[in-house]
Amino acid sequence: MKAIKTKLAGVFIIELEPFADERGFYKRLWGKDELAELGLDAELNNVGLSHNKKRGTLRGMHYQEEPFAETKLVQCLRGKIYDVVLDIRRDSETFGEWIAEELSSQNNRAFFIPKGLAHGFQTLEDESEVLYCISEKYDVASARGVRWNDPQFSIQFPLEISVINERDANYADFK
Repeated sequence: MKAIKTKLAGVFIIELEPFADERGFYKRLWGKDELAELGLDAELNNVGLSHNKKRGTLRGMHYQEEPFAETKLVQCLRGKIYDVVLDIRRDSETFGEWIAEELSSQNNRAFFIPKGLAHGFQTLEDESEVLYCISEKYDVASARGVRWNDPQFSIQFPLEISVINERDANYADFK
């Protein structure tokens, strides 16, 4: 597991290292010790899978408020996504900035996202599946979001949106 720093403090691109032989390959998707050695929050409370039928599906931008703020490790297991992380930490030097990375079943990359950032993605292929390793339990009362097209942030997604749920489409402007 190799961690690459990004311009957002605490956000890393994780390069997963598959071990291949005649049977195929094995790659560690979450390594508590490896993450802790990098100084990253290595607690794991739950794991989730998002299946997305159509290319252009948009999910996000999601986060949870304290005391249930989440650290996430996000990986694409099938298909391809345009994964976005938005810094909404008011005390951060990069508040309001966002970064994106293409994650796919082929490129062995994941996003490590610390507490206090919003996350979302758009599918670039039909039938894309995304795995989430998350540090906290889901708490509906703490769940929040930033609208994907909030003018304060000007996040650019590569495709026209084909599917988005009502909640994600109608978050209020971020204040």
